[in-house]
Amino acid sequence: MHFSKYKFGSSSCVVIALLAAFSLLNIANAADTPATPQPAAPPRTPPPPAARGPALDLALEAAQTALATCTTNGYKVGVTIVDSAGVTRVVLAADGAIPRAIDSGAGKAFTAITFKTSSAAVAKQAETDKELAARLTADPKQRARAGALPLIVAGEVIGAIGVGGAPGGEKDEACATAGVDKVKDRLK
Repeated sequence: MHFSKYKFGSSSCVVIALLAAFSLLNIANAADTPATPQPAAPPRTPPPPAARGPALDLALEAAQTALATCTTNGYKVGVTIVDSAGVTRVVLAADGAIPRAIDSGAGKAFTAITFKTSSAAVAKQAETDKELAARLTADPKQRARAGALPLIVAGEVIGAIGVGGAPGGEKDEACATAGVDKVKDRLK
């Protein structure tokens, strides 16, 4: 092949010809070289099981019952239901509920699921357990006040309901209890 008839200049054409020749040589060598076996990919670890939690219809029913109970008593509360991983499933707020009430219910539910007991029990324990009190203070998601209860099925905690905004945690907890009582026999 003669490149002198092209206007690129002879040195440019030689470079192009050499590049083409090396490319063809590499392709030919690659075809003659046996494939190197690749190491087997490490086995994938299965994803963690999904968190357990109440079915959405039951979570909603429990939250609505808790909200209605508090509303009947004149309390403008927030109600939160979380699953076993602390992921929010339902949030309801009464008309006129303040943001702090809604946040309080969520924090109490998160506390109940974290410690797998009522938020009132956690608050009581923190009174004498300095390490627990420090842990609660350090985590802004925790709210160790009465008002949240775990949702339990066959001895396993599958979620929690938290209520905040009534004048006193015992009133919040009474509303949460009404919500749990409404659905506890149907939780799976």
